[in-house]
Amino acid sequence: MNYKHLCFFFCLILLSSCKQEVHLNKIEGQQINISDSLEIDQTIEDFVKPYREHVNKNLDSVLAYAVDTYTKSDGDYNTAIGNMMADAVYEQSNPIFKNRTGEDIDFVLLNHGGIRAIISKGNVTTRTAYEVMPFDNSTVVVKLKGTQVKELIDYLVKAKRAHPISKLNIVLDSDGNFKSAGLNGQALDFDKTYNVATNDYLYNGGDRMDFFKTNDSLYILDYKVRNVLIDYFKKIDTLNPVIDNRFIQLKN
Repeated sequence: MNYKHLCFFFCLILLSSCKQEVHLNKIEGQQINISDSLEIDQTIEDFVKPYREHVNKNLDSVLAYAVDTYTKSDGDYNTAIGNMMADAVYEQSNPIFKNRTGEDIDFVLLNHGGIRAIISKGNVTTRTAYEVMPFDNSTVVVKLKGTQVKELIDYLVKAKRAHPISKLNIVLDSDGNFKSAGLNGQALDFDKTYNVATNDYLYNGGDRMDFFKTNDSLYILDYKVRNVLIDYFKKIDTLNPVIDNRFIQLKN
């Protein structure tokens, strides 16, 4: 066999091997438990350490002081922490909305389940804001017709839960039935259109708040609720929210 024949022979073998199909017949794996017993890779630890320290320094920066501990279970129809969050959204977002549209936000509605942690008595930090609102929910303003606002009121009355609201007042009778609803001391006019601030999760139907789906306009403020809280904490210095009469049930 000469050199040419030898090369031709090896080419045939190579071409033949390229046409072979490979099939995956079995996948094997094992469970690796992650705990503090795992050996630390010092190289990785040394690399991550300065970044971790920088993040923790920012998260632990003190923004305000809370005079008490606040939890979303401290009231039946409204809570101090929920009132604070809804009021913060109004106070921080209304100037942005008014600057863009020339109009005011009429009221705010957030969701009870969106409050993910308590605020403990003492220093309030950036980390506190991340714990209370760990999600990247953003503030939006929706124009709702009176019919949709009526559905919103009906939803809150039926839920009988402390969903955070601001500027809106709802009164139930002693039997828990709807009695009245108003804004700034005036009864709601269900023939009007209202600017309602909420978060994008609820706007997209979260917590079955489907009344947001039918709307006249949507304004995206590009302002995360978490950042609303951070800016609000910086501004007020001392945190002292209360349970009030924005959503109540009358007694006999």
